[in-house]
Amino acid sequence: MGFGGVGVADGVERRGHVLLLAGDAAVRRGGVLVAPGVNVAALAMVPTGVLLGCGVPADMVCLEGVRDPNTVLTRLRVAAGAVGPLFVYVSGRLTADRRGRRLYVALAGTTAGSVRYTSLPWEWLVGELRSRSTGLATVVVDLVADRAAWPLVGEYGTLPGLAGLSGVEAFGVVRGPGTPAGDGVAGGVSNYTRQWIDQLGRAPVRPSNVELHVLAAGSAGLAPGTLVVPSARELEMRSGAVTGHSHHDPAPAPAAVFVPDPDPDPEPVPVPAPVPVPVPASVSGAGSVLAPDPGPVPGSVSGLGTEPGPESAVVGDPRARLHALAVGGRHGEADALARAWERGVVERWGKVSVEATQCAEIRADLARMAGDFVSAAQLWMKAVRARLEWQGVDAAEVRDAGAGALYCWTQVRDRAAALEAGPELVGLLRALPLLDPEHLRLAELRLEALRTPDRSRSLHP
Repeated sequence: MGFGGVGVADGVERRGHVLLLAGDAAVRRGGVLVAPGVNVAALAMVPTGVLLGCGVPADMVCLEGVRDPNTVLTRLRVAAGAVGPLFVYVSGRLTADRRGRRLYVALAGTTAGSVRYTSLPWEWLVGELRSRSTGLATVVVDLVADRAAWPLVGEYGTLPGLAGLSGVEAFGVVRGPGTPAGDGVAGGVSNYTRQWIDQLGRAPVRPSNVELHVLAAGSAGLAPGTLVVPSARELEMRSGAVTGHSHHDPAPAPAAVFVPDPDPDPEPVPVPAPVPVPVPASVSGAGSVLAPDPGPVPGSVSGLGTEPGPESAVVGDPRARLHALAVGGRHGEADALARAWERGVVERWGKVSVEATQCAEIRADLARMAGDFVSAAQLWMKAVRARLEWQGVDAAEVRDAGAGALYCWTQVRDRAAALEAGPELVGLLRALPLLDPEHLRLAELRLEALRTPDRSRSLHP
């Protein structure tokens, strides 16, 4: 999110505001579950322009050790009154009033008996954001819910009140009271917050807030049951929101790159085997090769989110961006960006390198998401051939690539296209002894049926 730069709107200078709030630490059996002061101190080292995603002048206020909720409310009102963009970060312990069943952000010194008097009511935060009339707002939270608040968090299933606010983007994680102690990296910074900071410092072109959230949540190693807002499922359901938050986003382009030319009289292709091919992890949503990698990615690519030209390069790891484009139906842009990334990687590392092979696998996953199973199968087979150059046939990556190729090939409904790719696929599968024998038998039976049209029709009247 962001504005084009410094300027004046309606006679008022546009000025942004960053508010970082460190609430009470969450401690369990002597172990610190979240150290909000450390989180805020680390985030305060990031320039305000990077946090806000724009170059307007901005103020930063860090609140730590505050005991009076009215002091926090005053700061919230000042921040909400900013004419320019607003970034609010809240870290600490989420608690609840046992009598009123309301959520609070515990402040320094809050006890179970003083929640109503020494904590910040969650509704105060929502109310101040609702009162904003100008500028976009981003809210990021890294919280641990205590035993009183965790049932309410489960009941809401999200951060209450933020989803319906106009001009507000909300991201974050809420971990439960059973979270293992030590869920932080060096210095005690929580993993989710650390990933936000690392991704902001790693990419020459600032990712959108959605991309930062996807990268942070995917790389933080969150404990099972952690509430992630928005979740991957919510992002898919709100695909328009996924692709519309970054000021780097171009206008939607026609999604036609992966769609094959339709056969004027398509002939259905049977899958003549009683055992279906399961969707392998390499081509499923949960284990997708598009999942962000916390480590650095070789290759150099600039102009994230643009339609790359022949000489453009991509900077950083574009996988979150690729996934967002594909989920949003912008397959043409995703393909163009992936090809540009692959070109840069090939130029630096070579066609048969590990890095180039990973790019081919990512393009295969994008093709699958676009419904172009012919291209997906061909790209997975390309990955198998490349990996066999430097890996043994029993390597897990080789097996996964073979499973991906087989699955996508079984989804091809054009007989001629399936028949063309079938022999090479079967040959590759025969070279992989660890692949499920039932899968190889399925491929052989299907190829035989494709070569005998009369038999194919008899199998599928």
